[in-house]
Amino acid sequence: MVKLKSLPNPPQAALQKAGWDWALGTDTAPYVVNDMVIVTEQQAGSYYEAAGTLYDMLIEAGQHAIDHNLFREMGIPENLVELIKLSWSDDRQIHLYGRFDLAGGFNDEPVKLIEFNADTATCVPETAVVQWAHLRMNGMDESRQFNTLFETLVGQFAYLKAENGDLTPSMLFSAMRGYPEDDTNVAVLMEAAKEAGFDVEFAYIDDVEFSNGEGIFYQEPEHGHFVRFDFWFKLVPWEHIGADEPELAAMLTEIVKNRKAVVLNPAYTLLFQSKYILKILWDLYPYHPLLLQTERDVLPHKKSVSKVLLGREGANVVIHDESGAVLETAAGEYDDQPRIYQEYVALPTDEGGYTYQAGVFYAGEACALGFRRGGKILDNTAQFVGHVVD
Repeated sequence: MVKLKSLPNPPQAALQKAGWDWALGTDTAPYVVNDMVIVTEQQAGSYYEAAGTLYDMLIEAGQHAIDHNLFREMGIPENLVELIKLSWSDDRQIHLYGRFDLAGGFNDEPVKLIEFNADTATCVPETAVVQWAHLRMNGMDESRQFNTLFETLVGQFAYLKAENGDLTPSMLFSAMRGYPEDDTNVAVLMEAAKEAGFDVEFAYIDDVEFSNGEGIFYQEPEHGHFVRFDFWFKLVPWEHIGADEPELAAMLTEIVKNRKAVVLNPAYTLLFQSKYILKILWDLYPYHPLLLQTERDVLPHKKSVSKVLLGREGANVVIHDESGAVLETAAGEYDDQPRIYQEYVALPTDEGGYTYQAGVFYAGEACALGFRRGGKILDNTAQFVGHVVD
């Protein structure tokens, strides 16, 4: 049973006092709730250890996918394969951050991997800022939270800068227009990059200019000058670029190959983003205590969850009973994609029957914990709930 602590003061005032108004975007408000999940130090430690172990396993699974040419099975567009291999083999192409979605961790239930959001993980402002401010607004110490996400991101950006010393520390951040939640996530990342010594700028992706020979540019609105950036962070899924923008995929391959820019997160994170990696993990580490059985077909005699290979936010997830019949489904726009079938595991619940899924951020190491709350399938209507170590 998930136990909650209700705190009287919401964090908005603390964020405004700190000058972090950008953390209160329009899509952040629904997440600001006065409940916090109570976790023990042992629980927080188990999530930390699980994320570290799982990331090491993912590296092995990614290498296996490349060695055995499993890109088609993983649903990866063919026009991204060269860039994936290129970025994988270059240690300067650093995976900035991702988020593990985990089940279990309460009442002695084992922690289990649900999936890894490796490419364009969100919930950054809620995890790094909102739940931290919630503690501070209620007179509680920062040590009562497993949350060093912002500081760890600063360290990752500093590491990125050091490993790419031949490039100018200038970074353009981009998101798709019309998604305020994405804008707020990017704002946190920009603050971390600035603190690490990068010159930063923001532009929606339709305002970014790309050149095979020269790199990535943004036209300043004041003077009309084109400014080139040696680093580009895009909160735009790689699979969308491969499927919908083949010319851009080809240009980015040449830009990275010729050291005209570093693109974040690297293209190889699509290996981890594909749900097919869950099957590869199971094939490599069968019955590992952190894994759930995952196959290409319905699991015989087991309740299961089917997921499209490159879906997001719970879209098109289906829960099946032991015979394969549908018990529950979530709407979405990805239903034409192939599926994998993962052994079902019940998420922890509170007294009201709401389910909780742990989100553990990984940025070179596990660095923060937060929870999403909802029904049996956690989709884009799920709430974010912070935590307190008690």
